[in-house]
Amino acid sequence: MSLFRVLLSIIFPPLAVVDKGCGSVLIIAILTCFGWIPGVIGALVILNKNE
Repeated sequence: MSLFRVLLSIIFPPLAVVDKGCGSVLIIAILTCFGWIPGVIGALVILNKNE
């Protein structure tokens, strides 16, 4: 997880997970609609997951 990705997930969470798949972007977009903090936390969790 690069510093750029972390900053991008803080500023605009759905854009940070765009390469992880459509489902991830949709989940993060819904969480961001419910509140900015849940979106940021979800994006950081998805970005931190080892695949």
